[in-house]
Amino acid sequence: MSEISSNLKEVKQRINDAAQRAGRNPDAVEIMAVTKTHDLTAVYDATVAGIALIGENRVQEALAKFPGGERDYRLHLIGHLQRNKSKFIPGFFDCVESIDKQETALAIEKQCEKAGKPIDILFEFNTSGEKSKSGFVSLEAVKEAADIVMESEYLHLKGLMTIAPFTDDTDLVRKSFAELRDIFEEIRNHADPAEFKTLSMGMSSDFEIAIEEGATRVRLGTVLFGRRM
Repeated sequence: MSEISSNLKEVKQRINDAAQRAGRNPDAVEIMAVTKTHDLTAVYDATVAGIALIGENRVQEALAKFPGGERDYRLHLIGHLQRNKSKFIPGFFDCVESIDKQETALAIEKQCEKAGKPIDILFEFNTSGEKSKSGFVSLEAVKEAADIVMESEYLHLKGLMTIAPFTDDTDLVRKSFAELRDIFEEIRNHADPAEFKTLSMGMSSDFEIAIEEGATRVRLGTVLFGRRM
């Protein structure tokens, strides 16, 4: 068994335990392997281990690392997207999870329309309040952006994403995830409930809390691949 397979087995057990504590089905939680700074070999090892969703933080790193065309996994952008790089999105990424403002969504829409290729998106919400982080900061702004995106032929709004505060205070982390869950329920009234199903929250240091608070997708790097070099 490879190191990643062994790590994944342990992660799945921790997901199962967290889901049981919350009275949830562990199968409702999807694992994303975050491969920032790791090479394509790590991506291959993750997919062989059974992971079908890969997350990358930077557009330029992803373009250099990943082949174009058909893949046997989905590739999501989870880092901040500068609007001048939106031209690289259609046909390369399957989803952008880090839409942090209405203008970014519209920039991607313009490029998707040119390419004739739709894309899934998530809205990122800044639940920590930290100025160093991207994301919507008000429910009203998210509702307004959701209403606009719902009129788009090329953007499919699938849910919300957040990054918890970097702290050892688990109460603050839990509060961050609970806030996103509450916002998610509010936005479902402005989106298509059949498509708006994803709560992407929780990373290697806090994914169990995220699952207890309703995460449907966790973004894991260190617990799968070890510390970045």
